[in-house]
Amino acid sequence: MKREELSDETVIRRANAAVRIELEKNRALGISTVIYDRKSQIIYRENEDGIRTEVGKRMRKERYGERVSKES
Repeated sequence: MKREELSDETVIRRANAAVRIELEKNRALGISTVIYDRKSQIIYRENEDGIRTEVGKRMRKERYGERVSKES
């Protein structure tokens, strides 16, 4: 079976669609969803009725590669 070459845009579009479908499924089933807000860097739990409760905050500011290079 030959593999199909996918562009980066196609992979990103498919990943976003999969996440959107999963979020809609969770809302339909009444399962709370965990969401990360990039602007405020806060983790929320969102219920099926749309109410958000804060769960936690981001612990580290830099990326993993930046932390490793500082330690070395």
